[in-house]
Amino acid sequence: MTKLSVNINKFATLRNSRGGNNPDVLKAAIDAERFGADGVTVHPRPDERHIRYSDVRDIKKIITTEFNIEGNCSEDSLVDLVLENKPDQVTLVPDAQGQLTSDHGWDTIQHRDYLRDMIQTFQLAGIRVSIFVDPVIEMIDGAAETGANRIELYTESYAREYASNKEKAIAPYIAAANRANELGLGLNAGHDLDLTNLAYFAQNIPGLLEVSIGHALISDALYLGYENAIQLYKRQLKG
Repeated sequence: MTKLSVNINKFATLRNSRGGNNPDVLKAAIDAERFGADGVTVHPRPDERHIRYSDVRDIKKIITTEFNIEGNCSEDSLVDLVLENKPDQVTLVPDAQGQLTSDHGWDTIQHRDYLRDMIQTFQLAGIRVSIFVDPVIEMIDGAAETGANRIELYTESYAREYASNKEKAIAPYIAAANRANELGLGLNAGHDLDLTNLAYFAQNIPGLLEVSIGHALISDALYLGYENAIQLYKRQLKG
């Protein structure tokens, strides 16, 4: 079954908006695991507007499931943080500084050599590396040439088009997944997946290993409760 990694950035956003330690980000990580999540994802940024670097260090000490750190490897501080904490997986995304949220995948052809060097840096430390890519066959081929262990398909366009034509929306993702499987790349996915569109995606994407979900799940938790929301998302992945 596809694994669910819960991105807990939004807990940190809420905490930072008021100061203090409410909600407690460490408790959010512990509870995500306790409520059935298969892993925890964080995406620290240099301005620390949500997850702080100190949060990453503290979460590493207490997490018992898979730990995934997302970020842009052009940030030296992010590279140092990952190497210091050695998560199970690092997911490399091409975010610019100050960017609100991730909105595109890597150009794995243009940045192939750079990505190859960075990926080797992390792999030599025993860290599995996934890179964020759009569902474009050329980008999947390029990802394989970087030496990445996995790719994470950027699913915003699928989520945007799902309501109007779900078959059309998912078609490029099926093609991308098939190509990734042919090339021996592990397959993750994330961005704007929610209780409406997740089940269809998971049922139709061959070899889907993991989804990382934050904003939608935490938003649902406000109405449904944190434990219930995690269980509902897990249910969508059972197929």
